[in-house]
Amino acid sequence: MNTKLPKIVVSRGGIHGKCVFAGENIKKGEKIIEYVGEKISKAEAERRIDAIDKKAERTGKSGEYYIFELNKKYDLDGNVSWNKAKWINHSCNPNCESEIVKGKIWISAIKDIKKGEELTYDYAFEFDEESLKDTPCHCRAKNCVGYIMSSEDWKKFERFKQKRDKVSRKS
Repeated sequence: MNTKLPKIVVSRGGIHGKCVFAGENIKKGEKIIEYVGEKISKAEAERRIDAIDKKAERTGKSGEYYIFELNKKYDLDGNVSWNKAKWINHSCNPNCESEIVKGKIWISAIKDIKKGEELTYDYAFEFDEESLKDTPCHCRAKNCVGYIMSSEDWKKFERFKQKRDKVSRKS
């Protein structure tokens, strides 16, 4: 079994801010990098998210958090300096996916990735009309819906847009 992980490069110039690029060709199905950080309770994750949101409101800068759901009891706060995976951006047309294997979060290739290509995965945020303003998508994919949300919720979002457009046409 090959235990060597593909080389990656963290840089600027991709979808949004810092990004992760393939440092070599990566085959479909390969594990690329583990998403690491501090294991925290759901309550602690909520506390940290609230604190970041409050700071963002005060400063006018968007808040960024790197909290990843691990299981029903715990999350992983990936906002640590040694977590290069936190710089992998969301895309509506991703080339990677996240998967939890034996309590570890792995980012793996879902298609062949060429050296120099940006690594992306679907963050799979649940659709919530109140949080749309906080989750604009910058991926520029042909199928982009304009917001970071799970592709599983795209139909629900379309129904919301149709209903909203119908109401605005009546006004």
